[in-house]
Amino acid sequence: MTNYIENALRVFENNFDLKKDERVAIITDDHMKLVAMPFYEASCIKGNETVFMQFPANYKSGEEPPFIVAQAMKDADVALCVTTASITHTRAKKEAAAGGTRIGTMPGITLSMLEKGAIEADPQVVQDLTARFTKLLDGASEVKIEKDDAVLTFSIADRKGIASTGIFREKGQAGNVPSGEAFIAPLETSANGTLVVDGSIAQIGMVKEPVILTIDNGRLTEATGNQGRELLDILGDEEGRTIAEFGIGTNPSARITGVVLEDEKVYGTIHIAFGSNKPFGGVTEAGVHIDCVVKTPTVWIDDVKIMEQGTMLD
Repeated sequence: MTNYIENALRVFENNFDLKKDERVAIITDDHMKLVAMPFYEASCIKGNETVFMQFPANYKSGEEPPFIVAQAMKDADVALCVTTASITHTRAKKEAAAGGTRIGTMPGITLSMLEKGAIEADPQVVQDLTARFTKLLDGASEVKIEKDDAVLTFSIADRKGIASTGIFREKGQAGNVPSGEAFIAPLETSANGTLVVDGSIAQIGMVKEPVILTIDNGRLTEATGNQGRELLDILGDEEGRTIAEFGIGTNPSARITGVVLEDEKVYGTIHIAFGSNKPFGGVTEAGVHIDCVVKTPTVWIDDVKIMEQGTMLD
């Protein structure tokens, strides 16, 4: 048995507490089928009724998967989505979870990530850190992010903080695997200022040189460099450029790899996303959701400094 299958078995056991009589759907695409296969084999080894569904990889993060895939997610007890782009923030995921399916989304995961890094984290440590920062977001009103000479401010008033731990043992629980983040949907027109993105950008990869984002009244108006132009192209000219998410990484084992699934979980980073956020408390449906990771920021929540250059403060 390979190490990949062994770790896939641990995901089913530790993250999902998979029961013998539960049905499992492995959802993947043409580019990710080799990474998805250890999860299929692990589920079969455990003796669960298992299906493997593969669809074309011509879609963007936040775009709805094919109808037949969405239906399979609803029919499963546990669905693992091992895909190139993310279907985390889609109606398909939201509706399947509402029906009781436990869902793990793993956009861009590599065989290396299945072997080491964020997936090795102590689940209790991740749960405790995530709970701490989710509590800070809940009930707060204003956020300020500072890095170098850039400052970005926005409102999170009356929005609910969400804990993403990667542990889904109850009906309807869903999120990333591996995970470790506390996140929230900012008020869509409240963000103003600039942000230095120096970690990675979903679907683009590791940032080669810092990308400076300019945001006016919640809308991304400028992004510097070649990777900035690529980001704008992915987001399009409409709702995709609206601020969607503010997240804080809470996984001490996560590394910056160029794959946002792991990068946005790194302890001491934050991320801002643009596009869809209706599935987690916002109002935007854009058909795209792209995260941008910032290393070593300084962060204030309601004028209280919680992080200084990537170091969490007590």
